[in-house]
Amino acid sequence: MFAIGVDIGGTKCAVCLGRPSENHVEIVHKCPPHATASVSPQEMVRLLAADVRTCIALSPERPVGIGISCGGPLDSRTGRILSPPNLPGWDDLPIVDELQGRTGLPAWLCNDANACALAEWRFGAGRGCSNLLFLTFGTGLGAGLILNRRLYTGACDMAGELGHIRLAQYGPVGYGKMGSFEGFCSGGGIAQLARLFVMQELQQGKKPALCPNMDQLGSITAADVGRAAQVGDPLAVSILQAAGEQLGKGLSMVIDLLNPERIVIGSIFARCREQLWPAAARVIAAETLPASRAACTVVPCALSESVGDIAALTVALYYQEKENRL
Repeated sequence: MFAIGVDIGGTKCAVCLGRPSENHVEIVHKCPPHATASVSPQEMVRLLAADVRTCIALSPERPVGIGISCGGPLDSRTGRILSPPNLPGWDDLPIVDELQGRTGLPAWLCNDANACALAEWRFGAGRGCSNLLFLTFGTGLGAGLILNRRLYTGACDMAGELGHIRLAQYGPVGYGKMGSFEGFCSGGGIAQLARLFVMQELQQGKKPALCPNMDQLGSITAADVGRAAQVGDPLAVSILQAAGEQLGKGLSMVIDLLNPERIVIGSIFARCREQLWPAAARVIAAETLPASRAACTVVPCALSESVGDIAALTVALYYQEKENRL
């Protein structure tokens, strides 16, 4: 079996041909990616369709379909992209109809966090689970839900927007909300948190290694904090501990609400687990029901390097199999 994946992101869009097996996806061919901002959405659709046709020509057998992974908001039922903030100009774009019409293959559209949840469930750290939660923990904080071995998208494709939950009355801003889950547990949120911690140090007359003067305050990134924490910088460690505590609060809610057997967390958590997890684990131990806590394991993602390609391919595999069952 062969499938085609289309990964649409704010920085680049890419198409690949893959061959899924029981426990693995082989990337047979990957087309050169296109810079998203370099052309109009309509021209990008034309380029992606041309890449899909290239993959069809290279495939030893006709692919089962096209899986499209894209940031929301979107309507997976009608196959339309609905003005995502990281895709200016992609307004009510019927991507599924466009690609199906231009290539002759069936296509399915899926929110990128949901697509990653499918990929980790099928081929990554969530293999064998019936109930799984995947958290992105990258530029933003989104989630995908696998419940009773099915992707759960909600009434209007908005299930899993955990980043919008408010964890504290005050705190870093994420998803347009002060003190939100995304505000504390995302790249931008950790950078904001770091500036608050550093400013306190500077106002006390200290010169923290992470940022020794006010001139550098605005340039602090989550990556800076992670690198400093890994070499033992006490201020950076305390910043990630604070983020870890809020991660524990957010996870405690979903552990008690959804009773998952596994929570898979990507990106920053995978890189900074040693600094984030102890504080999160302490909060979870104090806040969750014992039976729900005992049934759930929290692990870093397994598909970090190639998750975009595999996620898009898994969308095609999941929906093709779903249609075959009907």
